[in-house]
Amino acid sequence: MAWLAVAVGGALGSALRHAVNHTIAAHWIAARFPAGTTAVNLTGCLVIGLLAGLIAGDRLQLPLHSREFIFVGLLGGFTTFSSFGLEALTLARTGAVSMALLYVAIQVVGGLALVAAGYWFGVGR
Repeated sequence: MAWLAVAVGGALGSALRHAVNHTIAAHWIAARFPAGTTAVNLTGCLVIGLLAGLIAGDRLQLPLHSREFIFVGLLGGFTTFSSFGLEALTLARTGAVSMALLYVAIQVVGGLALVAAGYWFGVGR
């Protein structure tokens, strides 16, 4: 059941991400700036933070399959940046600030470096 919840949530999240990107691109004047991706990432971060806070504050009860559907599936399909933000915050809140900073540095710097490396290999240079 968990796999199905994640799959359906992921499909819906991906479709929603595409809809947001398409809508913003159609109305955004500065087309070179990735406004759609920015909107998706920031919205996903707000939603995952709000839900995690509501759950942690015992203001929202969600069964495990609902959490998997929303956090892993829907938000994961919408943006994995929200999961990254929540994981970094969780590390920092639990006292592992240096680990949180290392995690952020590895994800951002390492991710950009690997995108560049993949691109470099892809174009054959």
